[in-house]
Amino acid sequence: MAPPYAAWQARCVATSLPGRTDLQLADLQLTDDERRLVGSVDVDALVADLADLVAFAPVGGSAGEVGVQRWCADRLRGLGLDVAEWDIDLSDEAAQPDFPGMEVERNALVGVVATWDADGGEILDATPALVLCGHTDVVPVEDPARWRTDPFQLAVTDGLLSGRGVCDMLGGVVAVLAAVRALKASGTGLVRPLAVHLVSGEEDGGVGAFATLRAGHLGAACVIAEPTGGAVIPANAGSLTFRLEVDGRAAHGSTRTKGVSAIDHLAALQSVLRELEAGRNAAPPEAFAHLDLAAPISIGIIRSGTWASTVPDLLVAEGRYGVLPGEPLDAARSVFEDAVSGLGERDPWLRDHPVRVRWPGGAFASGALPDGHPLLAETLAAGTAVGPTSPRVEGAPYGSDLRHYAAHGIPTVQFGPGELRAAHAVDESVSLSEVVACAQVYAVLALRRCGAPPQRAG
Repeated sequence: MAPPYAAWQARCVATSLPGRTDLQLADLQLTDDERRLVGSVDVDALVADLADLVAFAPVGGSAGEVGVQRWCADRLRGLGLDVAEWDIDLSDEAAQPDFPGMEVERNALVGVVATWDADGGEILDATPALVLCGHTDVVPVEDPARWRTDPFQLAVTDGLLSGRGVCDMLGGVVAVLAAVRALKASGTGLVRPLAVHLVSGEEDGGVGAFATLRAGHLGAACVIAEPTGGAVIPANAGSLTFRLEVDGRAAHGSTRTKGVSAIDHLAALQSVLRELEAGRNAAPPEAFAHLDLAAPISIGIIRSGTWASTVPDLLVAEGRYGVLPGEPLDAARSVFEDAVSGLGERDPWLRDHPVRVRWPGGAFASGALPDGHPLLAETLAAGTAVGPTSPRVEGAPYGSDLRHYAAHGIPTVQFGPGELRAAHAVDESVSLSEVVACAQVYAVLALRRCGAPPQRAG
């Protein structure tokens, strides 16, 4: 999808910001105040914050996941914001009918919301005009020996920051903190509040954001600092975790033909999933046309057998099922289950022993910014003004906390430092210059949304 800058430059774009009736071409340039703000981003403090966050090893379900949230609450207090820090009641959240699920065991979760209230004078609205959101949990490191450096100690080499989570998305979190620090240092006065939501549990369902929003911490608009590689993401596809259980008939390996190996049915299962994937991705929405697959289907775990000389009587395959943009989760599940049940038409054994489908773990619905909402234009304008390049506009194939905010009627986009291919990877990394640039964009966007309307000539 080509960036629609030409259309915006040809006409004004409507915006909901109080005191402003349109988004002028001047919004693609920085004011003197904004230049000073951009220049006040403290790079050394940003790197120091990232080193602290990485060192917590905040893997989902670990003590580090709790500790990093406590640290963030203290840092935000130190920046002069009003901080709500609370222990989330996981049993209460799990009892909700729309609970998004969890894929790791955890017995503690901490919510952190910081608010910079309007600074007096003409207070236009008590609702935060902008929420800057980031998640502080990271995925595990499978084999630290494969890393060039300690994954839980920040490495800085020639402008590249390395460590578990620096891309997804601790780099985005420190960019948010740096933006707030720059705004405070600039002496900026706000006429509408600014909020920061730092959440846990995003990687396995989004329980942190779910609980934060259920607690009433809302806003007029939200930017999530997920790694977007220079793009603004106004729409996400979604995903579900599936488990398939295939029965066989056990026998001694020396009498293999007396049994039925559950493994022998894996090829048919994979074939059905590939056919399903191809059909579902034949005509993706325009915003997702840049992807080879908008809604991929993949098997990530296969378990079968307990003894080398026994024909296995059970195969369990677990994987990720892509949910199409705008597709209800129940409808997506039904399509998948219908496709798997069709295996019985191809295989007499599977007709008599149907594959069982389970849906464990997190449920990531799709989500999107409402068509025509000014947040997209405003984010792109701030990104263009900061430079050095203009952001693209794309849809993303993965689920995120965007759908939680959208479900609460909060217009939301994703824009943050890092390339998706680096997320969850060995030697995970992000460019320092990109983290700094995102901090500058967040600061400018926050000033434009929450500060007094600029006085422009002409």
